[in-house]
Amino acid sequence: MKNLSDLEIIESVKRGNEGDYSLIVDRYKNRAFSLLRRMLKNEMDAEEALQDSFLKAYNSLSSFRADAKFSTWFYRIVYNTALTMIASKKRQIEKEMTSIEDHFDLGAFDNKIYAETDNAKEYLLKMVDRLPIRYALVLILFYIDNMSLNEISQVMDVSLVNVKVLLHRSRNALRDLLLKHNYQEELR
Repeated sequence: MKNLSDLEIIESVKRGNEGDYSLIVDRYKNRAFSLLRRMLKNEMDAEEALQDSFLKAYNSLSSFRADAKFSTWFYRIVYNTALTMIASKKRQIEKEMTSIEDHFDLGAFDNKIYAETDNAKEYLLKMVDRLPIRYALVLILFYIDNMSLNEISQVMDVSLVNVKVLLHRSRNALRDLLLKHNYQEELR
C-alpha cells in the first residue's frame, strides 16, 4: 500500500476508504512540519498549523484537480495556513521591525547560535531562519525540499518571474548576512 502514488491514495479516499488518508499524512508530515516550524518559529504553532493543513486538505480533496502534483497543492495549503497564523499573531502583538537591516541585527543571539552550532550546514540553516519569512521560505523550498521554480510559484501564488527575483534576493540577503558578520570563513 505504501508504494501507491498520491493520486491512487486520493482516489481510494474519495471512494470511501478514509483510513488511506493516513498514508498521505505519513508521506508529508515531516517535510510540512519542518517548513511550518521554520515559518512560524514555534513548534506548538507548527503542530497546530500542520493539523489544520491536513484537515483542510482532507476536506478539500473533492476539489483537488489532478492537473497539478498533490504535493504542490498540499504545500499551498500549508503555506496559506502559516500565513494566516502569522497574520493573526501580528494583530495580537506589536508589529515587528520591518526593515531587512533590523532582521540582520543579530547581536548576542547570533553569537549564541554560532557558538552552539556543531557544523556549517546547521549554522547556515539557523541563519536562513533569521531572514524575513518570504526569503527563508523560498530558500527552503528550493534547496531543502528540492521544489522547482514552477512549483514554488504555485505554492506561493506568485509569478515565475517573481520567484526568480525572490530567490535571487534571498541568496543575496543570506550572503550579505554572512558577510556582515564575517562568518563566511567558517563556512568554507
